[in-house]
Amino acid sequence: MAHATESPVEPAVPVELVAAPARWVIHCDGSAIPNPGRMGLGATLVAPDGQQHSLSRTSSLVGCNNEAELRALIAALEQAHALGARSLSVFSDSTILVEHLRPARPGRLAPAPIARLQDVFGTARAWLARFDDVQLQWIARHRNCAADTLARAALGAPAKVSIHPGSKKKKR
Repeated sequence: MAHATESPVEPAVPVELVAAPARWVIHCDGSAIPNPGRMGLGATLVAPDGQQHSLSRTSSLVGCNNEAELRALIAALEQAHALGARSLSVFSDSTILVEHLRPARPGRLAPAPIARLQDVFGTARAWLARFDDVQLQWIARHRNCAADTLARAALGAPAKVSIHPGSKKKKR
């Protein structure tokens, strides 16, 4: 009688050949004119293959600039999900958005909740949870010009002239 010997189970696909999910890149921005007022939402989405998508729309609601930033993120997440994205790098120039939506870390105080925006933050968190992996990063305003231009265009406002902080002329 032959004895069966145990051998380690080989994975169907070698681990090193399993690719990480392809990462999409989103830049989002919102604008309220006046503040509070009509809200414009703007975003650029870049697929892993380099294909670019843009979003520029008005919200039917009236709100402040922070609400516009959140609604722009939500609209971008909806579009990314519809396009099949599973892994995202999201960039925003809103410190409030980034601080409130980043996962809590030990030793870092959670920001004080903004009561009037809690429902919108909840919606944003629900959309973020639909993706396998999300990196949320604050960027300087001058690095978010395309999304800002799209948000302002939705309201019929001209693009802002963005000056890099290091390029300002020094007074003598």
